[in-house]
Amino acid sequence: MSTKKYRVGIVGASGYTGSELARILIHHPQSDLVAITSESHRGKRFSDLHQQFSGILDTTLIGSDELDIQNLDVLFLALPHGVSMEFVKRWMNSGVKLIDLSGDFRLSSPTVYEEWYKKDHTFPEGFETAVYGMPELHAEAIRKARLVANPGCYPTASILSLAPVFHSGVAVDPNGAIVDAKSGTTGAGVKASNTTHFSNVNDNFKAYGIGNHRHTVEIQEQLSFLVKKSVNLQFTPHLLPVDRGILATSYIQLTGGMTQQKLNALYRDFYHDQPFVRIRKEAPAIKEVRGSNFADLFPFWDSRTNRAIIVAAIDNLVKGAAGQAVHNMNLMLGLDESMGLLQVPLQP
Repeated sequence: MSTKKYRVGIVGASGYTGSELARILIHHPQSDLVAITSESHRGKRFSDLHQQFSGILDTTLIGSDELDIQNLDVLFLALPHGVSMEFVKRWMNSGVKLIDLSGDFRLSSPTVYEEWYKKDHTFPEGFETAVYGMPELHAEAIRKARLVANPGCYPTASILSLAPVFHSGVAVDPNGAIVDAKSGTTGAGVKASNTTHFSNVNDNFKAYGIGNHRHTVEIQEQLSFLVKKSVNLQFTPHLLPVDRGILATSYIQLTGGMTQQKLNALYRDFYHDQPFVRIRKEAPAIKEVRGSNFADLFPFWDSRTNRAIIVAAIDNLVKGAAGQAVHNMNLMLGLDESMGLLQVPLQP
């Protein structure tokens, strides 16, 4: 196997996702993290922003205009939605492989994007080549892609929890699916707001985005791809008073004849060759995936209601963001897909 070092850059250093990307990439055996950008912190060291990297990654931050784009193999865009599209537009034809961690190219069209994000899309051409970056569903397309749209954290947990039953066609009514999901505060990004203020989050628990959260359409579109018809479902997110982790509980009624044994087999067969999906024998907790790229799923058959209840746990910053992005990089470069991503979860 080749031991070539691929030159990698990160655009957007100040956020949690940029920090997590750096944490994973510095120990990736075939990546060389050669450039990290920040428009507002240009000239500072990366470790000035993220002091856990002191003495480990003291790289000087540069502006995006200083990137030697022709000398990079992969570029991660760790930017907010609405901003990332302009950078994709700038570099789409540069030859560098782009992995966009914003929501700018995750949906099926600019029209759908503008409807749910309430923002004009300035590079609709990107949708023609963008591949939705969920390796468990689209690995072959990702391998050939120049632009990968890395999934959102809520959609990652939600789609993985329901994909086997949608793919198999055992759902009585795909539109009857309900996803009840909870996230740690890092899912809202590094910038503080009234919602994420300590005094509002601590010792508190609340639902938000009821009926209209923008991740709803992302989940629906990917499940529609599996069932090959349009899907509507109910998605309700909640904010947990913890720093990281997502726990999603999905409910769906299945056709007659289902048993716990059959449901277990359905999930194990669907994910049998996927290195980061673990089918659990009991409901997982967010600390059991903390700091890792694992998605832990617990499928439960409730014979009383004829419903499957699937509990999914991921780390929103790793499997829900940076780890999944590195997984996509591995596929795009033809590397072992689990390279650099086998960290054991941090528990307790």
